[in-house]
Amino acid sequence: MTELSAYRLMWILCLFDLPTLTKAERKEAAGFRHYLLDQGFEMAQYSVYMRLVSGKDHADTLYRRIRENLPDGGRIDIVTITDKQYENIISFVGKVRQRRKNPNQFELF
Repeated sequence: MTELSAYRLMWILCLFDLPTLTKAERKEAAGFRHYLLDQGFEMAQYSVYMRLVSGKDHADTLYRRIRENLPDGGRIDIVTITDKQYENIISFVGKVRQRRKNPNQFELF
């Protein structure tokens, strides 16, 4: 089996700020969060979801799907970084620095 390159694997981060003033807006925002989970994203923070993909073609497919399911209003940004760049993210939980652990390849696909 060919090992996957950390420069080919990509993380898609979907960051959003959706209106939640009315009951309908809250329902639409919750629906978008559930849609991302159904597409294989995991929640990193309340309005930040991420997913590991096998390359640019896979990322382009997800961009299209997200675009087709955008809620009305709000702001949505999609950031894509390589797995190698993801390894360098510095995280703090409270004042304790933690290093992100990348998933093992057998967990990816």
